Amino acid sequence: MKKILILIYFLTVSVQAETLELFWEDMIPKDYIAPQQQVSHDGSMVQQNLDAPVVRSLNGKVVKIPGFIVPLEGDNELTREFLLVPYFGACIHVPPPPPNQIVYVKFSGGVPIDNLYDAVWVTGTLSTDGWEGEIANVGYSLTGISVTPYDG
Repeated sequence: MKKILILIYFLTVSVQAETLELFWEDMIPKDYIAPQQQVSHDGSMVQQNLDAPVVRSLNGKVVKIPGFIVPLEGDNELTREFLLVPYFGACIHVPPPPPNQIVYVKFSGGVPIDNLYDAVWVTGTLSTDGWEGEIANVGYSLTGISVTPYDG
């Protein structure tokens, strides 16, 4: 048992040491200039800039990203799939951001989410494989390792 605890400790320290802390601007290619957003006054929730590119060099990296959760699949106790977005209400109350500003996150066993109004850090392995759902097209996907409160 002691050997297992030591192994878990070293694996945790190893993941933390290799984790790349990302912010949303890091997920947009440096040379990309987004087209002017079209403002809609008809209440539509149409996602714009569907061709927004991702940063391919982030593929396969273990990353930590702050954001807000839009749940997709789970129950009252555990969330297995969600979208991570840069601001509260994205995809629900306002049109979705461009695909390179949304991350589809999947936890195979699920993860407890205490409050959808609070920002969180999500750590996991990032992929530049996109995802398409009913509410948004997504540029990145992530296999989740952990969700922790955002500490600013």
